[in-house]
Amino acid sequence: MAQSPTVAAPIPDTRPAGLSKSSAIKFVVLLGVVSLFADMTYEGARSVTGPYLAVLGATGTVVGIVAGFGELVGYGLRLVSGLWADRSRRYWGIAIFGYLLNMLAVPALALAGHWEVAAALMICERTGKALRNPPRDVMLSHATHETGRGWGFGLHEAMDQTGAMVGPLIVAAVLASRGEYRTGFAFLLIPAVLALATLFTARFLYPRPRDLEPIAPEMASAGLPRAYWLYLGGTALVAAGFADFPLVAYHFEKVSTVSPTWIPIFYAVAMGVSGLGSLLFGRWFDRAGLIVLVPLTIVSALFAPLVFLGGFALALLGVALWGIGMGVHESVMRAAIAGMVPGDRRGSAYGIFNTGYGLAWFLGSALMGVLYDFSLPALIVVSVILELVGIPFILAARRAAG
Repeated sequence: MAQSPTVAAPIPDTRPAGLSKSSAIKFVVLLGVVSLFADMTYEGARSVTGPYLAVLGATGTVVGIVAGFGELVGYGLRLVSGLWADRSRRYWGIAIFGYLLNMLAVPALALAGHWEVAAALMICERTGKALRNPPRDVMLSHATHETGRGWGFGLHEAMDQTGAMVGPLIVAAVLASRGEYRTGFAFLLIPAVLALATLFTARFLYPRPRDLEPIAPEMASAGLPRAYWLYLGGTALVAAGFADFPLVAYHFEKVSTVSPTWIPIFYAVAMGVSGLGSLLFGRWFDRAGLIVLVPLTIVSALFAPLVFLGGFALALLGVALWGIGMGVHESVMRAAIAGMVPGDRRGSAYGIFNTGYGLAWFLGSALMGVLYDFSLPALIVVSVILELVGIPFILAARRAAG
């Protein structure tokens, strides 16, 4: 466990005294529009990658491992991206490169003829997301100083999840009319282009997002605070118990609980719940702090028995609870780090956090893929226990943070 940071001399800062709150909000909204179109693209694809792999001949174990490995790459490479961003300060350049890779891999799935090719493209898409997220979150953290950490990240996530809700609906409409997964992937080229166009607009209008945060004397640190490491441990356990949607969708396809046309609609429901929850949970976090993660983790842990054992209605409820968990992971968990770590270490902090989180997600997803082929009850028990065991670590982080 790392020790508390060693305080050294203040780091000189020549930035202006912070731009207006309205400028900060505009920047959050503009990046939110980028995420809206980006999520429309890759979440539309992810809503059917499980069944798509099944159609191409993959087994449940393969789906679990591919999904988990994609998350491992998608989170693990954020360590490299975060450190690179902190050292180079090229936040925009790294983010743009990541978005290009992230967006172009999705429509290429329309050309995949074997599950191995589709799996490689899925991992390529996750690689792009890994590279662009830490610098993007650092830029957002500067703006959310003015808007409120929880609300700012929550607003961004709500727009993000709006796209994540619309994307699967687009795929569902394509499947209903044409019945081919490849056609659905091809249609996703449109929001991919819109995401990149908006991203370049944001780069032009806000070349220095750091100026959105007022000058504050920051201290050079030899490490990250103890609260951060405890928090990372707790959230990693929660991630390990959180089944990835491709495995859930694979289950729906295999046991015919949900028809292929309805699977992306279920995913859209989860994203809608996640987006709305992000706004509410973010505001709640600004008022109450880390304690909000306790009841939200307990509620979202109930998704597993519902989606894997329930019929159509209970599976829909389970997917909604799964969406609550996603909203928490993508808004409150990100916002908390901005308040724990000084600005000059946030890229590294987000990178390390996402690496640990992604490693736990991979190990959990791979384990659940294996358990799925062996015993559904065992999968459910492991999922719920892992999520609940993370709560004491989160409470310890709250105490350490004061």
